[in-house]
Amino acid sequence: MRSRALVYGDVDLNLIDGSAIWAQGVVQALALAGCEVTLVLKAPVRTGRLVDPLAALPNVTVRRPHEEGLVTADRGMTPKEAVAVLTAMDAEQPYDLMVVRGRRIAGKLAAGPFQGRLWTYLTDVPQSAGEFDGGAHGELTRIAKASRILLCQTEELRGFLESAVPAAAGRCVLFPPVVVLPAGLEPPERTPPAGRALRLVYTGKFAPRWNTYEMTSLPRLLAARGVDAEMHMVGDKIHEDPADPGFAKRMRTALETAQGVIWHGGHPRAEAMRLTAGCDVGVSWRHPELDASLELSTKVLECGALGVPVVLNRTPMHERLLGADYPLFASTEEEVVNALTGTAQDPAEYALAVRRCRAAAAEYTLEAAAERLRAELHRTFPEPSEAVRAAAGARGGGGRALRVGVAGHDLKFFTRLLDYLKSRPDMEVRVDHWAALKVHDPERSQELADWADVIVCEWCGPNAIWYARNKRPGQRLVVRLHRFELYSGWPNRLDIDAVDEVVCVSPHYAELTRKITGWPADKITVVPNWVDDRQFDRPKLAGAQHHLGMIGIAPSRKRLDLALDVLAELRREDPRFTLFVKSKLPWDYWWIWQREEERAHYEEVFRRIRRSPVLAGGVVFDAYGRDVAAWLRRIGFVLSTSDDESFHLAPAEGMAAGAVPALLAWPGADTIYDPRWIHADPGAMAASIAATVREGRWEEERRLGRSQVREAYGLDGVCDQWTGLLAR
Repeated sequence: MRSRALVYGDVDLNLIDGSAIWAQGVVQALALAGCEVTLVLKAPVRTGRLVDPLAALPNVTVRRPHEEGLVTADRGMTPKEAVAVLTAMDAEQPYDLMVVRGRRIAGKLAAGPFQGRLWTYLTDVPQSAGEFDGGAHGELTRIAKASRILLCQTEELRGFLESAVPAAAGRCVLFPPVVVLPAGLEPPERTPPAGRALRLVYTGKFAPRWNTYEMTSLPRLLAARGVDAEMHMVGDKIHEDPADPGFAKRMRTALETAQGVIWHGGHPRAEAMRLTAGCDVGVSWRHPELDASLELSTKVLECGALGVPVVLNRTPMHERLLGADYPLFASTEEEVVNALTGTAQDPAEYALAVRRCRAAAAEYTLEAAAERLRAELHRTFPEPSEAVRAAAGARGGGGRALRVGVAGHDLKFFTRLLDYLKSRPDMEVRVDHWAALKVHDPERSQELADWADVIVCEWCGPNAIWYARNKRPGQRLVVRLHRFELYSGWPNRLDIDAVDEVVCVSPHYAELTRKITGWPADKITVVPNWVDDRQFDRPKLAGAQHHLGMIGIAPSRKRLDLALDVLAELRREDPRFTLFVKSKLPWDYWWIWQREEERAHYEEVFRRIRRSPVLAGGVVFDAYGRDVAAWLRRIGFVLSTSDDESFHLAPAEGMAAGAVPALLAWPGADTIYDPRWIHADPGAMAASIAATVREGRWEEERRLGRSQVREAYGLDGVCDQWTGLLAR
């Protein structure tokens, strides 16, 4: 059955600009991914050049609120009006998801009935920490919490959003611009023009920071260099700038009268791309104020798909896209003219620019976008299971969903599993959230016990003891046990006869649990911790192979001191090696800092960092936060130097992020991780890391690690294991 998707953006589809191109791309990608798509128009239709091609697509419906009489004003809908219209349409027949673009409209919808169904595409967010005030942070936090996923155009935007808005971490999904070539348009082979003018092209809005007025001078300036050129400009949206009231008039005059400028006016997207294909070089040169933008120009990618190289500003994002030696980077008018002159006169330079742009655009096809959405749809809307249906029927369900209750005081290790269980069409999930380890509402707990077919107790603590005493006959009780509880007195008080299964995260701790508690082996099962491998799969930053990472350094049994031993060995030969630590500091935990031996340990560790010449400048402490996936982009090796761990998720997260794991042989490590990653001591660990980098094996090793973690601990696989566990 096709998922029903509603699409709305703060977008006027009468005008050709980046937001209109986004609307076209996302509708096409959703339809290709298998959705029934309804596009709701913000503005009354004055030209069908963008709307009509979408309305003609199969499985796409275009709703026109103004023509339907849902809006009376002859203008674009306000966010308040849009919320009313979208809510009314949803009430007719609820949608499975809503893709919305625009912070204001998303903020309004976050408080309404679309919570949990929003797939929010954010571009209009403050793009530096200095621009974030309390209002922006609060609004974006509400939007993040109300959204099932947040669609981010670039990796840079995703990382910034996750660090600035903690609630966004784990919800951000990369959704780059979509490039769709018109049917029948075959990009020609590109060679520098011979015997004719160099054709430059710009499509889109005309605005001051887009340097569109300055572009109209390029033919004249190139003529002074002996280069005959034309500037083709496509679009009809001239920006009215309050800071420069005369801009619109100057811009129009230049479009109509400037030497060598050919103004084509507004055109449907397909025609605009055909005009672009007939030109030699695209111009996307912008004001330096936009160099820090976290967004990627769709027009740059469209030019690339057409084989048209582009003049654009040199930024880190553009260097990663096209290579640092791309020949058409330019930031000033003189640099633009120099770059165009060189390209017009050097066939090899022109050919290089064409190849780079084509290769970059190949990653942004409609098929690639549809595949990204298809994966998210599969995860968001899992297929029902016959085993789950049978389990519900065996408990008197009569065709209803399996009722799953989850109880615990701290669900941070269960969040994504809980999201998954709630998304299943064959399960109904309720949560009994205990206020503290020993504090709960007995009436609420009893309601859950009376209702559920299966109860999952996260932590083997007072919650598990209470439900074991109060469960119904035939009701399944599953208890997930962590290291913390195993060495407390709670397992001894648990009526194990009332428990159907105890879940441990590793074979080592399953065996320890059996030995310490004496519980029957057939009641103890292993379901590993999960790693959201898709979230962590992000491109590495330059220099990552020389960066070690450590996540969590408290309490002292995490052994930061041993990690410093590793770092010191490496830096004696190569000072590029650096240790990045992402953690709360020990004094942030009162229960750690009040212990004398803990304080003594850390005082010695920090004294060593401060005084050691070899460690000087080699240790970086980063703030604790949920933005681990973004942080791991800079990390090439993730260390685990602990005395003991029940699982230690950090190496697995590092592997999913393309870092090489490096572990010491704490008890049970070899039951969780491949022995190739486990080292006898810090010296051996340092030697292995150094050899991996020196011998050029880092790429190979990190690919192997990523493959291993996906197979063993990938979120989808662990979710499948939990589905089978609950359906028994």
